Amino acid sequence: MGHKIQEAVTVVDKLRVLYNLQLIDSRIDEIRKFRGNIPMEIKSLEEELNQMKKKLEKIHEDVFYIKENINKQNKNIKSSEILINKYEKQKDHINNHKELYSIDKEIDYQKLEIQLSKKRIKELNIQIDKKEEVIGEKEDILKNKEEHLFHKKKELNKILLENDKEEKILLEQSSSFSQKVENSLLKIYKRIRNGVKNGVAVAPVQRGAPLGSYLAITPQKYSELIQRNKLLIDEHSGRILIDAELAEEEKKKSFVFCSKKKL
Repeated sequence: MGHKIQEAVTVVDKLRVLYNLQLIDSRIDEIRKFRGNIPMEIKSLEEELNQMKKKLEKIHEDVFYIKENINKQNKNIKSSEILINKYEKQKDHINNHKELYSIDKEIDYQKLEIQLSKKRIKELNIQIDKKEEVIGEKEDILKNKEEHLFHKKKELNKILLENDKEEKILLEQSSSFSQKVENSLLKIYKRIRNGVKNGVAVAPVQRGAPLGSYLAITPQKYSELIQRNKLLIDEHSGRILIDAELAEEEKKKSFVFCSKKKL
């Protein structure tokens, strides 16, 4: 016995082998697509985290400026108290009613300034309380998102490792099934696979139409298909057709189907 694996001879054999090859190659496509999408998914989560951090920084900044404003109001109160003290002392040395009235007016004005500053401080403290409540909530959400990202990366790495192992076996299986297909048919299969968006070159016919297509095949073609006497190509999608029953038989035996059940 030579190195060449026995080629499929009958149309049914050819279809079985081609469909197995299709299932394996589609799973390889799936694994590679998943691997390609991971950086985008992680990047999206990281960008979301950065946006949240920026919003938090902005609120922290707001709190800082409010506290600066409170300090300013407290300084104003101190200045007014110093002035009141100064005016009170001046009153002891004044006998003139007009000057006394003027000083009392200044004292009243400074007392009013103190009242306004205290009212403003009260309002500013309420603002701080509200903002600190928001900070607490947002920090909790941020913490949860960071934990989610950490576990997501861990989980994805685990899946990637499993996929790498699976892909190696699948590539061996793909090579093995490819050797069972005659060269001319393998070239056709590869050409169709490269020409269609989802890489499906062998399509099961379900409800009168090839999987992934909404255009039904003719009753005559369907009749030929279930007789399994020749390889049929769909005139609309350009795919090789296989009847659903035969496809289902192969799917149940397929390495892809069995390994997915294990995962």
